Amino acid sequence: MYPALAVVEALAVKAKVLWIGGEGGMEGSLIGRTEIPLKSIPAAGVHGVGVRSLPKNALQLGRGIFEARKVIREFEPDVILFTGGYVGIPVAMASRKVPKVVFTPDIEPGLALRVISKFANVITVTTEESKSYYSSRKIVKVTGYPTRISLQKINKKSARDRMNLKSERPVVLVFGGSRGARSINYALWKNLAELLVVAEVIHITGELDWPEVERVQRALGSEERDLYHAHDYLHEEMAAALGAADLIVSRAGASSLGEYPILGVPSVLVPYPHAWRYQKVNADYLSTRGAAVIVRDLELDDSLLPTVTELLKDGNKLEEMAFAAAKLAMPQAAQSIAMELEGFAKGTGTA
Repeated sequence: MYPALAVVEALAVKAKVLWIGGEGGMEGSLIGRTEIPLKSIPAAGVHGVGVRSLPKNALQLGRGIFEARKVIREFEPDVILFTGGYVGIPVAMASRKVPKVVFTPDIEPGLALRVISKFANVITVTTEESKSYYSSRKIVKVTGYPTRISLQKINKKSARDRMNLKSERPVVLVFGGSRGARSINYALWKNLAELLVVAEVIHITGELDWPEVERVQRALGSEERDLYHAHDYLHEEMAAALGAADLIVSRAGASSLGEYPILGVPSVLVPYPHAWRYQKVNADYLSTRGAAVIVRDLELDDSLLPTVTELLKDGNKLEEMAFAAAKLAMPQAAQSIAMELEGFAKGTGTA
């Protein structure tokens, strides 16, 4: 969602924008914080689902196409941007005559994007490596990962102030995505007292594990509690949390390919084991270029503390990783994708 919002923010012309999301999806809470209207349609995957689920999902897809056609007729878009998710499939099928720009956040596109890309006029990708996943007959452009202007302008000192960080210790930001990552949360809590000896910690738990935070805080001393900053979720302040960090511990979702390089922040990446293929490819990209260290999810309990503390104690290593991350930044990504959309809206887009 954030890449699409960054592109909308970068549009040079005032445009009428509509967001199409899946029924019951996460879009509601986030898009509701913007001025962008939201339409929800049925959506479900049909590839790789169980036999029992297939008829129901196929019916959902059919309903989604029907509802998407209604939305397309009413809104009359000049161009459509797709960033992934099964909701894009019925929209792509229902809007065959409307120009389409696809953005691939992860290096390896997921199944939904592979299907949607068959309808695309232009495919934009985060890295050069993504090109190999698409047919040579398709127009594929490397734009980088679009990030919000607020993230690019963040200053470390002001970010630390906004996050109410008081010590001079290095700052470790730990999070596992919008809904949290239980293995990362519990590995951090297991090692929290030892980590707080050398660092100040910003921890975004996600909503599922937030009830555990009070118990964790009670077990800390008063000085330790001042160094541990827990949040269930961050919206506007997420840019400040990222900007304040000297080291990030997180999953290897697509945002790690764009947001960490923009800020020049090194990372310890823990690819989600149930999306290993996609997140492992992302993590390998950053790791092989010296911007990140990979820790397997199964090894997290024992490896998190020594990995983080060794990096924090080795200032030269951390600085080298930060420099390597910054070299990968493509700050004009949002503007590049916005220009593709504007070109099609004006009738001058790539054929």
